[in-house]
Amino acid sequence: MSGIVVLAAGGTGGHIFPAEALAGELIGRGLKVALVTDRRGQAFGGKLPGVALHRIRAGRPGAGLISKFAAACEMALGMLAARRILRALAPIAAIGFGGYPSVPTMLAASQLGLPTVIHEQNARIGRANRWLAPRMRRIATSFAQLDGLDIIGHARIVETGNPVRAAVLAERGVAYVPPRDGVIDLLVIGGSQGAHVLSAVVPQALALLPPALRARLKVAQQARPEDLDAVRRAYDESGIRAETATFFADVPTRLAAAHLVISRAGASSVAELCAIGRPAILVPYRHAADDHQTANAEALAAIGAAWVMSEQNFTATALAQRLEKLFGAPELLDAAARSAHRHGRPDAARRLADLLLETAAKLQEGPA
Repeated sequence: MSGIVVLAAGGTGGHIFPAEALAGELIGRGLKVALVTDRRGQAFGGKLPGVALHRIRAGRPGAGLISKFAAACEMALGMLAARRILRALAPIAAIGFGGYPSVPTMLAASQLGLPTVIHEQNARIGRANRWLAPRMRRIATSFAQLDGLDIIGHARIVETGNPVRAAVLAERGVAYVPPRDGVIDLLVIGGSQGAHVLSAVVPQALALLPPALRARLKVAQQARPEDLDAVRRAYDESGIRAETATFFADVPTRLAAAHLVISRAGASSVAELCAIGRPAILVPYRHAADDHQTANAEALAAIGAAWVMSEQNFTATALAQRLEKLFGAPELLDAAARSAHRHGRPDAARRLADLLLETAAKLQEGPA
C-alpha cells in the first residue's frame, strides 16, 4: 500500500513519542507521513525527519463557561483547518494519539469518511480519546485492559502495545543481573521535568539505609533545577555516590544499567521499563488526568513487574523499608525484571502500523 498517513497528536512527549515510532515504521514501509499538532507539539515535530508538519489550533476545556466557550471556538477553528489539510493531503488513513490537539483532526477525518484509528497509551482512556472513541473504526491499546471505555467500544479494541523509541529497543537485549553483591545501580527519574516528591523523599530514604547497604549504592537522580542543590547536599551529607542532573540524555542506557528504577508512571516510562525489562518502584502523579498514572502503575504491579507507592504513602521511612527488603532479596528484583521484559512489546510500532493499514484496506474493500 502506498500513499500518505496523517498522525494527530497532543503536544506532550507522551503523545508524540509513540507517534514518532509509528512514523519511522510507516516511512520504512515506503509511505509518506504528516503530523498535525498544536503549538507545543511543533517543538517535538521538528525531531521527526521526513515528516511534514502541520499546525492547527486546539483548546483545552476549562472549568468556567467562558473557558469552555473559548475552547469550543478554538476546536471549531481547528476542525476547519484540519478539514482543509486533509482534503489537500488526501491521506489513506488517519491515526490519533490523544490529547486535545488530536481531536479536531480526528473528528474531521471521521466526517470525511477516512479510515480512523486512535491509540491510547495509558491503562485508563484519556478524555480526548474517550470522546473520539465512538466515532473511530479501531481503538489501539497499550495494555491488555483499558478502563473508562463503554462496553460497545471494547469490540473495536486491538492491543498493540505502546511504541517506544529506537534507542530504547536497542537496549532490550541487555540482560538483567540482580545485585547479589557489589554495586547497586539505582536510577531515579520523574518524567521530562523531574518530580519534587522524588527529590524530597529519595535522598532521605537512602540515608536511612544501613551503612553497608549505603556503601554499595550508585545513584543517578533527575531533579528539577530548583531542587538540584538540595538533592546534591543530601547525598553529600549521607556519603552516597550520586550523579544528579535536571536531564539525562541517555535514559535508555541508564535504564539498562539499573538494578532498580524509582519513577513516575507515565505511559512512556512504563512502556520503556517493560521494553528493556527493569524492576521499578512507581510513584504515580496524583494530579494526573483521570488518575491514569495509578492505573498504569497498578497494571505493572498486577503482572509482578513493579511495586506501587502512592504519594500519600511515599515517605522516607516507608521507602527505606521497601528498598532494604528488595536489596536484601535480589530474587524479587530478578523476578520483576523478567516479568517486565516478558510483557514488553518491542513490536508495538509494527503491530500498530499493521492495524492502521488493515483498517485502511478494509474500508477500500467495503463497509467494515
